[in-house]
Formats: sequence, structure tokens, C-alpha cells
Amino acid sequence: MREGVWWTTRSWRELSRRLLALGPPASRRTIRRLLRKLKLGQRTARKKKTMGHPPDRNAPFENIAHLRREYEAAGDAVISIDTKKKEWLGNFHRAGTTCTAETVETFDHDCGSAGQGKLIPHGIYALRNQHAHIHLKTSHDTSALCCDSVALWWEQAGRAAHPQATRRLVLGDGGGSTSATPYLWKEDRQGLAHRLG
Repeated sequence: MREGVWWTTRSWRELSRRLLALGPPASRRTIRRLLRKLKLGQRTARKKKTMGHPPDRNAPFENIAHLRREYEAAGDAVISIDTKKKEWLGNFHRAGTTCTAETVETFDHDCGSAGQGKLIPHGIYALRNQHAHIHLKTSHDTSALCCDSVALWWEQAGRAAHPQATRRLVLGDGGGSTSATPYLWKEDRQGLAHRLG
């Protein structure tokens, strides 16, 4: 233990029980008051400390900016893709309020087996004309779903917005189903390229 560093993950109730087992009893209220005197409070961790910046940190972003300018100048499509927050389908609790005449009753537990599946919103943002498209899917968040979503966007909106386009630049965060390492994503992207010509 480092000197001067005090912390615990135990609740006030648990601290009270532990003290009782050691001998001197203290209520939760007493423990809370004593901890406040020591300037200790219940806090959550914040992601704030930087891990440093490698010297070539900007190189990938400069490359993306260069590619964007090149594609846009040629009249080609530039899109950004991402899967948004997944939601269980069914009578589950949702954050927020609803304007209604009666109380809305939901299941007391959010158990996936009680629902009708999961809704996966896949977002596509066309940078040139600043149009967003959301495709709602109920299967799994896979690279095939991502490629199907891009193909659907191209057929429904992209082809008309970029009639001279011979290429498409697809920008993604490189995580989850569009991670840079799995070969399946690379294979599905190649299949998409053949599909769209």
C-alpha cells in the first residue's frame, strides 16, 4: 500500500459490518461522517490521463485527409460508417420519460431471452453532401451486415448523389465487426467491391 493513498470499494454498510466483526461498532452514518472528515467520498474513475503521444501519431490522420481530398476532387463517394448502440427488442425499460395517460410497465429485468432479438442500427454518413443514413438490422453485428448496409446505401442514395463516382472511400473506426485484423472483414470488403463494381 502506498503511503497517503486511501481508497476502498466497500459500501458504508460493508464497512460497518467489518468494524463490528473487529470489535468497535460504527453505524453507516458515523462511517460516512468520518470519511467526509478525511475528505474521502464516493467517486467514479475518470478517463483523463494521457498515455503519451507517439511521434508519428498524426500520420494516419494526414493520410485520411489526403485521401478524402483526392476522392472528393474526383467526384467519388466518401462515407463514414459505424454501428450505433444496440437495443433489445421487447418490453424492456428505457431511460427517459414518456408523455402518456398511464404508467408504462416493463419487465423487471432486462433478460435478452424475454425479448424478440436485438436491434442493430448501422450508420452511414456521406461526407460530401452531409447526409446520414441509418439501416436497422436484427441479425448480428458482423462485417457482412456492414457490407450489406453500404451496398444498400449505394443503391438507395449513393449512386444518385455521386453519378460520376468510380470509387468509394469507406472510413470506419476499426473496431468490432470492422476491426482491421480479422480476415473476414477484408474478405467481405473485397466481396463488396466486386458487388458494386
